[in-house]
Amino acid sequence: MDYFWLIGCAMLVFLMQAGFLCLETGKIRSKNSINVAAKNLSDLVIASVVFWLFGFGLMFGESIWGIVGGNEFLFGAQSSAWQISFFLFQLMFCGTAATILSGAVAERMSYRGYVLVTLVLCCFIYPVVGHWAWASAFNGNNTGWLQALGFVDFAGSTIVHSVGGWIALSAVIIIGPRIGRFDKDKRIPVGNNLPFSVLGTILIWLGWFGFNGGSTLVFNESVPKVLLNTCLAAAWGGVAATCIFVIRHKFVDVTYILNGVIAGLVSITASAHAVTAPQAALIGIVGGLVLYQGCMVMERLKLDDALSVVPAHLFAGIWGTLAVALFGDASILATGLGFWQQLSVQLLGVVSIGIFCLTVSYLLLRLINHFVPLRVTAEQEYLGMNITEHRASTELIDLLTDMQGQEREGRFDESVSEEPFTEVGQIAKQYNRVINRVQEEMSKRDEAIHSFRSSEKRKSAILDASMDCIITIDRYGNIIEFNPAAERTFGQTKSQVAGLSFVSSFVTSEAQQGFLDSIEHQFSQPEGLLLNRRNRIVLRRISDDTFPAEITITGAAFGGSNEREFTLHIRDITRQKRMQDKLQNLAYCDPLTGLYNRTFLLDSLQRQLEIQPQDCTDIALFFLDLDRFKQVNDTLGHKAGDQLLQEVASRLNQVTRDSDIIARWGGDEFVVMMTGIEDKGHVTQIANKMLHIMRQPVLIQNRQLKVLTSVGVALQDSHQNSAESLIQHADIAMYHAKEAGRDNFKVFRPEMAEQASETFFYAQALRGALNQAQQFFIVWQPKVNARQEFIGCEALVRWQLPDHGVVSPAIFIPIAEQQDMIIELEEIVFHKIFQQLAHWRAQNRAVLPVAINVSGKHLISGRLLPLLQSLMEKFAIPGEWLEIEVTEGVFLTDTERCIAVLKAIKQLQIKVAIDDFGTGYSSLSYLKNLPLDVLKIDRSFVDGCGEQNESDKICSTILKLAESLSLSTIAEGVEIAQQFEFLKNKGCTGFQGYYFYKPMSAEQLAQLMDCQKKSA
Repeated sequence: MDYFWLIGCAMLVFLMQAGFLCLETGKIRSKNSINVAAKNLSDLVIASVVFWLFGFGLMFGESIWGIVGGNEFLFGAQSSAWQISFFLFQLMFCGTAATILSGAVAERMSYRGYVLVTLVLCCFIYPVVGHWAWASAFNGNNTGWLQALGFVDFAGSTIVHSVGGWIALSAVIIIGPRIGRFDKDKRIPVGNNLPFSVLGTILIWLGWFGFNGGSTLVFNESVPKVLLNTCLAAAWGGVAATCIFVIRHKFVDVTYILNGVIAGLVSITASAHAVTAPQAALIGIVGGLVLYQGCMVMERLKLDDALSVVPAHLFAGIWGTLAVALFGDASILATGLGFWQQLSVQLLGVVSIGIFCLTVSYLLLRLINHFVPLRVTAEQEYLGMNITEHRASTELIDLLTDMQGQEREGRFDESVSEEPFTEVGQIAKQYNRVINRVQEEMSKRDEAIHSFRSSEKRKSAILDASMDCIITIDRYGNIIEFNPAAERTFGQTKSQVAGLSFVSSFVTSEAQQGFLDSIEHQFSQPEGLLLNRRNRIVLRRISDDTFPAEITITGAAFGGSNEREFTLHIRDITRQKRMQDKLQNLAYCDPLTGLYNRTFLLDSLQRQLEIQPQDCTDIALFFLDLDRFKQVNDTLGHKAGDQLLQEVASRLNQVTRDSDIIARWGGDEFVVMMTGIEDKGHVTQIANKMLHIMRQPVLIQNRQLKVLTSVGVALQDSHQNSAESLIQHADIAMYHAKEAGRDNFKVFRPEMAEQASETFFYAQALRGALNQAQQFFIVWQPKVNARQEFIGCEALVRWQLPDHGVVSPAIFIPIAEQQDMIIELEEIVFHKIFQQLAHWRAQNRAVLPVAINVSGKHLISGRLLPLLQSLMEKFAIPGEWLEIEVTEGVFLTDTERCIAVLKAIKQLQIKVAIDDFGTGYSSLSYLKNLPLDVLKIDRSFVDGCGEQNESDKICSTILKLAESLSLSTIAEGVEIAQQFEFLKNKGCTGFQGYYFYKPMSAEQLAQLMDCQKKSA
């Protein structure tokens, strides 16, 4: 099992090689990607060969003075399965150390130089340093000098990563930065495929579980802890590096996430076995911060590390090694050293390994560079190492070559080759389109030149035939050309005006100075006449008559900028101006009333708001709406309605000032804008005057009409600078006046807008909910008799609005009625109730009558009776199980139709109840004619019962009335015993309220029915 664990971990570490390949090839420019991939593969091959030949022996062979091993070369001849497993695991470590170098020197180190540097690392530096700290891992009797002192590096923060980092630092110093790397006006791209680099980082993270987990050498109980610490440090390293970068630079750089994860992994590698999870997270956080600061240091020193290898592996490795002493559990480290002793040994290891690696690698790399240049030439770096080192071309290079050939030889009539189904192929295809378009444009240019020459011959004929005045002047304003239309318009011939000043001859005295200033600035001054624009000006004829003109100015330069001529295209717009004034009057006036219209009001209000000081509040809007104006149109006709609107306009003129603006907003709505409003008291006075005059009877078609008005008032405030919003506020206030009983006025308050916004939100949500019936559910409130026995229930709808909870019926029922959604809602309710009744019947439960509320709109819509008949037939529900409740307000309109529908409902054996009796259209005449069974006393009367007040008298009267008409009674909203006892003593037959039962679910009601059945 132990060697199986080692082999598995070795394979995971091997996977890290693929991760480093993806990371590095994705983060460098595409012209060097093949070269980087080749180096990654080559260093693994070299590490495998060299480590097998003698690297393993130098690292784990019999120790010579604790410095280097002396046997186990050509490993494997007589080794056990575990030893071979150990060898494979350590071979992957050697490959990892070699791979680290590749990222730092990417894009400028030659392939040959890289191979030689890798040999230096694998043949000598890595095995020797590894022997110092890990010699006993293979043979317990072998101890390197650092290990003997108590140095601990669990999985190689220093032995693997810092060693690779030191050599990378030496190489970076020797070969120098990439061309343009530190130029202020040039920035080298981050990479060619960052998603590929992210994939590489994830593979490295995955492989690191084998890196650290396998370092236990056996699968024991410490492995899960090691893996957890590894994962936490990586995650927190990424978080820390990203956060500090975002704080400093205000955006997210993906490379810092990648490198932060790697820095966290490197930091925990030395102590993953000996720290707790929170300590591992802290080590990862510091590792991420060390990475960021390391990158800043490298940047200041102008050391070009292409993939931030030195900060991520060297600096983070040093931190991780020192963290062993800071956080490591002494019992697990088992070195026998105290804190300061352990810290000293760890520091000694870091310093000694650093000096050895940096010194040896720097001297050897300098020597190699003397004979075999480590860096490619500037030209090779510019072209890319894919081509210069491996003769590996790409589609993009081929495209650039073809384009350079076209540039050199001028062969623009030939297309470059297109590779289908690739991005570069799409670029080539588009380039060919551009070249073809250029050819077409060149042909068009030649044709245009020919056409221009022809057009010059027609120019004089066009000028002579033009109906507009065409006058050419020089840069001083003197007339050069004067066409026949100009002669007719101004009353002078060309010979008479040639050489004269156009300004002094034909421009009015008031406008002459402005015209001269425009000429001086070549008609480019914003305050004056402008080139290529339609300018308005008043000109004069030779007879001194003036006329409005539209003038368009074009300019032409001949030779220098001072030799300019200007052509004036002048049109007499006297007729157009008259027509425009007439149209403007039509556009701003209402033809029926003679008042201003909506457009004029909005423009005037916006202008007034713009000129008002910020803190001024003297503008008031009065929004008037005629109450029940539609009834006038429906009963007397539209002509009578028009006469009424004209009378309203006349009356508004009587109660307003000349400076006020009165506009017909539309239909039966009027808006009055007033300025100079002193305070709200002034507003109240004006609104009352409007209401008073509107209350006066109107004689139309020999009939006296009294049409009342609702008024909404909005005042400008210091934050109000929009005409639309001010009118909206007045409109909202007007609707509040209607809701308050009409024939009154309301001044806008901010909470009115909030209420309107809330109503709009619920209306939209309700409209959507009608298509999702599952948002509605039914609750059932039982009714009881005087003995408090269950005699029936009332079905009440509730709305479960997602993300908002249950919406009160007091909110959505009025909205449904106002927005004409109440019928659809009630049809959903009926379906749900009938389904539940059918379900109870299938359970053999004794179902008592269920009361269902019906709106007036639904009652007279023609849809209620067919719905009831269909549902009763579908679910086999008898009429005796149902009771329809309607309010008194239903009978305000179309009483005969309401009575007919209720009688038809009675024929279905369904009871009919009047809900909220006494609060609306209480009339004995309709009680006598209606097919009623039940009167429900409104809760507003029940609330005061038993307190010897007016409510007692009202309830007593209603109960006597019901008794005289042989109607049952139900008292709503009974909440205390005092109310119940009073009503019971007065002869009330039924009760409903929280004193007995709150509304409950169908399941709870079923349990209640079962309990009553058992007690019976």
